[in-house]
Amino acid sequence: MEINEHLSLIQMNEIPVVVMKHTTGEAKIALQGAQLLSWQPAGAAQDVFWLSEIEPFKAGQAIRGGIPICYPWFGPRFQPSHGTARLRLWQLSDYQIDTDKVMLEFSLFDEQGIIEAKVRMRFAETCQITFTHYGQDSAQAALHSYFRVADITHTEVQNLPEQCFNQLTGRVQNVPSPRIIDREVDCIYHLEQADSQIVDQRWQRKITISHQQAGEIVLWNPWQKPTSSMSEEGHKSMLCVETARLSRPLQFGESIGVEIAFNTF
Repeated sequence: MEINEHLSLIQMNEIPVVVMKHTTGEAKIALQGAQLLSWQPAGAAQDVFWLSEIEPFKAGQAIRGGIPICYPWFGPRFQPSHGTARLRLWQLSDYQIDTDKVMLEFSLFDEQGIIEAKVRMRFAETCQITFTHYGQDSAQAALHSYFRVADITHTEVQNLPEQCFNQLTGRVQNVPSPRIIDREVDCIYHLEQADSQIVDQRWQRKITISHQQAGEIVLWNPWQKPTSSMSEEGHKSMLCVETARLSRPLQFGESIGVEIAFNTF
């Protein structure tokens, strides 16, 4: 279904998806979870984000890839893990198309029609995502970004701190920075520097992730651990660098955001 000349609505199995095609690039956003699935800026040879090639797109099931929004909690502290927002249908509540940028706004409402949260996405030379919490209770939030890489063994993450909380061991540990992933990793860093970089040697590209109003960065790759909706080889071409507010939850009207820039070298 065409919304206008730059936006259309398609169905990916059971999931309705907004498709954007514009001079600045192309993007896909699932209405379930207001989840950005794909962004390929103009001139880019590959997508910036990773999406599982075996994702079944089943309604009510978490989508493996893109930028899931973990809200109003992070991790398995309650069920479902990472909160309910990524499993619920959001509404495309506003959009604006200009010659040099596209703005899309998605809103989440409760059963009484009262707004709970809003996500604004701006696509131009960079991709900007801003999540705003409108619930009365404080809430955790994380933008669980899956980035696509050519080969995880030839990729490094720069500008991370040298200490993190290792969720696999339950301990704080010292870690190298820059960091190369060569095994399962699930680490929470306290934000020290606003920008993180993924340097992909094989594709000769750098992805800069600017964390905004965040408290933590989460680094995740399951390696060979069996993971739902991920193939045995899936871990070789992805890396999660997540923008989070965990220890200092969002209060009513507060936002967390990320700006993602892409360049080649």
